[in-house]
Amino acid sequence: MVDFKNKAYFKLKAFDNDEGQKVVQDILIKNEEVIASFSSMRDKLIFTDKRIISVNVQGITGKKIDYTSLPYSKIQAYSVETAGMLDLDAEIDITISGLGTIKFELTNSADIKDICMKISEKVLN
Repeated sequence: MVDFKNKAYFKLKAFDNDEGQKVVQDILIKNEEVIASFSSMRDKLIFTDKRIISVNVQGITGKKIDYTSLPYSKIQAYSVETAGMLDLDAEIDITISGLGTIKFELTNSADIKDICMKISEKVLN
């Protein structure tokens, strides 16, 4: 389950940003763009140019959906562990004001350095 409140450890696989845009289009503000999209079974994690959005699909039918929005301004720190020779997954720990630290595990298909650069641009500006 991708849920910021649970601070869970997720294994997320990258998927197409155009599809990610469709998943969150109803809650995006004008000119907000999806920069990275990840999926874990039914749940999604979408990075936009303004925030991180968790999409938690609930129930058997999947009609009930919880959207959690995290503005980059709430990120206090983050750390990254890139994929290695035997461990092919990358990890990002994000410390959020008032929430604590959340850990995300991303499959090796994710461009972790690009994601970190984009987070840094938003957090440090």
